[in-house]
Amino acid sequence: MYDANCSTSTLDSHSNMEKALLYEPVGTQRVHFQGGKGWDFFLETARPETQTDLSLVLPHYRARNQPLDHRLSMYVGSESGDIKVKVCRQPPSRSPFYLEIQSDESDVTVWLPSDFRGRIEHSCSKAIFSAGFTNRIMQHARINEPADAPALPHYSPLDIPDEVVVHTDGNVTFRMWDVQTCAPESRGKETWKRMLGCCTKKAPETTIDWDFLLED
Repeated sequence: MYDANCSTSTLDSHSNMEKALLYEPVGTQRVHFQGGKGWDFFLETARPETQTDLSLVLPHYRARNQPLDHRLSMYVGSESGDIKVKVCRQPPSRSPFYLEIQSDESDVTVWLPSDFRGRIEHSCSKAIFSAGFTNRIMQHARINEPADAPALPHYSPLDIPDEVVVHTDGNVTFRMWDVQTCAPESRGKETWKRMLGCCTKKAPETTIDWDFLLED
């Protein structure tokens, strides 16, 4: 697990809200630039099997003292409880971010914004990519490529790439958070798009999730 020497090590240094998150890490959290701290958002759950289900909302503005090239940095850690994290970003602003998730054996599901551009690193032998991720994000993502690999040709030199790192011995699933609707992907809609071949980049071999047909 991550050694957060630069972050809080005792409950006394947390605000009441932060203390509550340690034991019940659920709900929506707004992420703000924290100058001088190691992370802009940091959470290591206090109980080994605690279930984590967070929506991390990125700001639509740059803080006055935030460096131009700063990526909002977020860390979520848990020993074994399932981890679900949604990274929420709204246009026209595109706040670049770095997200790191560390666990011994948690199953991890990450929703990334549909305007994601950058690198994804995961430790799973065969990660699962949803239809929405395949349709909207795959063509802009470098998955398990070296950090110093050349950027994709359609990147603008002005783009600050996003980056996601997921280390766990459990299962890893990547899904899409739609920046236009401000909601998780519509599984049915995106699955039909995938079947019709709307994605321009071939996805890793992944079975289609037909469970959406059972939804109301």
